[in-house]
Amino acid sequence: MICSANKSRTAPIAVLCLAQWMVFAADSPAPTVALRTLSLADAQRTAFARNWDLLAAKSDVDAAIAQRIVAKEFPNPTLSVSTSKISVDQSNATTAGNAPWNRSYDNIIAVSQLFEIGGKRATRRDSARAGVFAAEARLRDARRTLDQAVAKAYVAAVQARANAEVLNQSAASLRKEAKIAEIRFKAGEISAADRAQIEIAADRFEQDALAAAAAEKAARIAVDVLIAEPSAAGDWLPGDSLEALAVSPFPRNVESPGTSIRPDIAAAQAAVSKAQADLRLQHAMRVPDPTVSLQYEREQPDKPNTVGIAISLPLPLWNRNSGNIAAAKAALDSARNAEAKIRAQAAADITAARVAFEEASTRLERYRSQIRPKSEQVRKTVAF
Repeated sequence: MICSANKSRTAPIAVLCLAQWMVFAADSPAPTVALRTLSLADAQRTAFARNWDLLAAKSDVDAAIAQRIVAKEFPNPTLSVSTSKISVDQSNATTAGNAPWNRSYDNIIAVSQLFEIGGKRATRRDSARAGVFAAEARLRDARRTLDQAVAKAYVAAVQARANAEVLNQSAASLRKEAKIAEIRFKAGEISAADRAQIEIAADRFEQDALAAAAAEKAARIAVDVLIAEPSAAGDWLPGDSLEALAVSPFPRNVESPGTSIRPDIAAAQAAVSKAQADLRLQHAMRVPDPTVSLQYEREQPDKPNTVGIAISLPLPLWNRNSGNIAAAKAALDSARNAEAKIRAQAAADITAARVAFEEASTRLERYRSQIRPKSEQVRKTVAF
């Protein structure tokens, strides 16, 4: 496109050139953006490193470890300093003098230390240790569920892409058949209804292909969310095919003795252990903890330097910690029920997964051995 003008026609020619440029830009094809390829292994690796739920589960482990450190720590002693018997009517001077250290003030310095008895510290450590085990098991379970979610979303994207390709090929084949049908209709070999049926079938395949493409886009976006992509636009293409993904056999020894249990069951077991330790701790809290104090006292003039020892403890007369014990028992019952539910759910998941896998394997084998060869023969016949 070339535009030229003299000074007297600058404004009209500029408008004409702008219009021509807009038409040229509209007719020019948009630049294509090359999409990156993402494999299932890369998606899972990225999700394990950046998924927000997994990072939150890691933070829970750090918090549980911090609680274990707190449970191991010994209570700090208490230092108290006091000065009393300061006269406001006359001088506090003594025979030793009127210096601050020689006056008749009553100066007391005391150090107090709380001692936990009844196995409280050991029980608290057991509870914290079980909390760490539970948090670590929940982290492993979050990793397991994340791995499963990424695999499902990725396979859904691959399957939708394959469906779209098949539907587009079928639609293109029917469009060619529709052109042949148009010629046959003009020649009087077929009726208008037969021609319309072929065109409608082609339209239906095209609509189904658009729906499959939309499903593929949605699945790619779901994968982006799981791998913590900031934009989550689904701008990638699967790097694995269905044939490559359908090669792993179902593990037959899932329920065999000696195999590692699922992490959600391990987390439930650790929760029960923690609830048991908490119940023991609440029972131990009924035993009062003594506080031992050592003090130094100075009071002039006679016997100015003295030491003392004291022991104090609460009297369990009105409060026997019955409310906290009842709450700990309820928490233990809830943890046991949750463990039983998770065990039943895990067994159901394994059974359902085995049934689904065997059914899918049967369909895959039938597709490979029967449907695909017959479809190839039909395609050759129709093409001829």
